[in-house]
Amino acid sequence: MRRSNRTQLILGLLLILAGAWLFARQNVPAFREWLATYYDWPLAIVAVGILILLLGLVVGDPDTAIPASIVAGIGGILYYQEASGDWASWAYMWTLIPGFVGVGNVLAALLGAKGRGRWRHGLNLMVISAVLFLAFSSLFGAWDLLGNYIPATLIILLGVFLVARGLYRSTRA
Repeated sequence: MRRSNRTQLILGLLLILAGAWLFARQNVPAFREWLATYYDWPLAIVAVGILILLLGLVVGDPDTAIPASIVAGIGGILYYQEASGDWASWAYMWTLIPGFVGVGNVLAALLGAKGRGRWRHGLNLMVISAVLFLAFSSLFGAWDLLGNYIPATLIILLGVFLVARGLYRSTRA
């Protein structure tokens, strides 16, 4: 089967499933009650991310793991904010998005995407995202993780990371 036919077939199946879901939601009271109990709107965004990943796997394009990770990750952030009511956390939660790109790069490498250094690039993005998350979350008072030494500790950790990365590159050359 040609790639364009396969894509059209999968898209058609997804549309059929979406239509059946909408039909069941409107006409089956038990399904509607089940949805009211277990369904939160951010989970729909996570589900879209999973669907993007599945569509990419079926089509044979592992690079779709990157947008799938971004969409699912943002859905996870929104789920946390909806569940906790902590909408002000967006002031520092946005720093996780580069980490989602890193997760997507690592997933793409695992799924067979071509390109040199995908693992390294993905891991670098995840580390940078984690450092930014710690810095911004401590700056905006999300938690007092390291006490009064947060800025100094984060700068030192970032410096250690950059030195280690530079030493690793020089030993490979």
